[in-house]
Amino acid sequence: MDQTVLVIDDDDKLNRLLKRFLRDYGFEVYSAVDADEGLRKVRTVQPDLVILDVMLPGMTGFEICKRIRESSALPIIMLTARGDVTDKVVGLELGADDYLPKPFEPRELVARMQAVLRRARHTGSDRRRCFGALAIDFHRRLAFMDGRDAALTTTEFAALDLLVRHAGRPLDRDEIMQTLRGIDSECFNRVVDITMSRLRQKLGDDPKHPQYIKTVWGTGYMFVARESDDEAASP
Repeated sequence: MDQTVLVIDDDDKLNRLLKRFLRDYGFEVYSAVDADEGLRKVRTVQPDLVILDVMLPGMTGFEICKRIRESSALPIIMLTARGDVTDKVVGLELGADDYLPKPFEPRELVARMQAVLRRARHTGSDRRRCFGALAIDFHRRLAFMDGRDAALTTTEFAALDLLVRHAGRPLDRDEIMQTLRGIDSECFNRVVDITMSRLRQKLGDDPKHPQYIKTVWGTGYMFVARESDDEAASP
């Protein structure tokens, strides 16, 4: 079955070009030219991935990304005519999975899409594991805190999966980068820290007194929670 992509960009010419190009790679492509149409199609089309322009009339791509993240871990790649590192960091802080400045080579976009979708499909285990209040369903790629969906993004779950599979061992940023590959290396070290900060926030983890993710100064991060026998409730 073709994977479904929604392109939200007010450049109608670019939308038509991406529709033709991405269909050759087996994607079913929908498009929207403004925020209202884009958010409506996120709900009705339920795409596998969103390609989202930053510079839109009315509501910006940053605002749309924030709206989507309030209720969904849907993979998002942001596009912008501005290649400023600050813009990239803002988008990633809001939960975007990758960021590509315009103009771009369509084949590079496809490579990044495939990398993000691979992360979304990857399963480190088919079973469910619990660490106190934290329950991780590796098959569905969901994490629950006290039985409530932690609403992790694709990138955040990939980072958690990596840490749990190497629990008790410090992982440096290069190792984490290999899992979160596809993100522009120009701001990658900052992105790793942003991802860990967002992940900790969603897990309710205090960096000064970590229950789950410990900062190993000068190295990176380590998962420190002990696996529990009792299973926390989850849907």
